[in-house]
Amino acid sequence: MAVTREKKETVVKALGDIVRNAGSVVFVHFKGLTVANANEMRQSLREKGVGYTVTKKTLLRRALSDAGVTGTEPALEGEIALAYSSDAMAAAKNIAAFQKKLEDAVMPVGGIFEARYITGDEVKNLALIPSREELYGQFVRVLSAPMRGAVTVLNGPLRSLVGALDQIARSRV
Repeated sequence: MAVTREKKETVVKALGDIVRNAGSVVFVHFKGLTVANANEMRQSLREKGVGYTVTKKTLLRRALSDAGVTGTEPALEGEIALAYSSDAMAAAKNIAAFQKKLEDAVMPVGGIFEARYITGDEVKNLALIPSREELYGQFVRVLSAPMRGAVTVLNGPLRSLVGALDQIARSRV
């Protein structure tokens, strides 16, 4: 059954809205993905706030040309889906997790980050960035390290004095 022009225009508009409003978009190439794995991936992505939609490349290209994304568009070959989220890192992290789990049946081939195209390697690098909470923890550790060092240095003479007094007390008993 042929898709009507109105339906195509609706799809292009929806894809354009996704591209313009998402924090990041990942172009996902999928091949050899079983129905069970695809359903599991969709459900997991949905639970984590990541949208996932399969689309025709011609309609996607039309939506991308209207969205005003800068840079060089990655090669979109084979079956392509979009993973998108308002969180800039969520789509890349979750697709990378499924790439490891499904043994390359799912692979990021590029994406859009901050209104510019990025390559598949850049998507993989985004997936390696720790979460915001982990980065906060690392920042607190960096800030507290000098204070811990100062406390250790200042406690050293006091600890030595207490140890010496303890030895004197034991020797008198």
